[in-house]
Amino acid sequence: MENQMPRRQARENAFLLAFAQTFGELPLDEALDANREQDEEHPVDDFGACLLRTYYDHSAEVDDLIRAHLRGWTMERIPRVSITLLRLAIAEMLYGAEHKPGVAINEAVELAKTYGGDEDYQFVNGLLGSVAREAGLDGPAAEGDAAREEPAQP
Repeated sequence: MENQMPRRQARENAFLLAFAQTFGELPLDEALDANREQDEEHPVDDFGACLLRTYYDHSAEVDDLIRAHLRGWTMERIPRVSITLLRLAIAEMLYGAEHKPGVAINEAVELAKTYGGDEDYQFVNGLLGSVAREAGLDGPAAEGDAAREEPAQP
């Protein structure tokens, strides 16, 4: 695929496709093909496709981690936007090639502010922070990567 875009846009487009996938049963490869052929407004580039494949390849482990960090919630109660963001961010943090958990968390929080309910971003931030701490991904190097590589402001 030749359409490379800024990581922030790639994550957002991957999120939009993953969110759309929660409404149907279309296999990921077919959804990616349809996106390439039909979605000129939100195309998924190579990085976005890699994020989606990473989540799909590790979906059971990712969902188990989310369940393990829920306090007073069930997976079924989590809004669809939030669960999609959590799944993609955890997959990126733990299994992605770039190893920038601070960036993954920041981007998920920003997308939650854009697409989620008024306070969903706080839930997303808290759960992702908890997963990162448990996995030992919240050290100064991780925070420095987020600040250096992709600033919070668009």
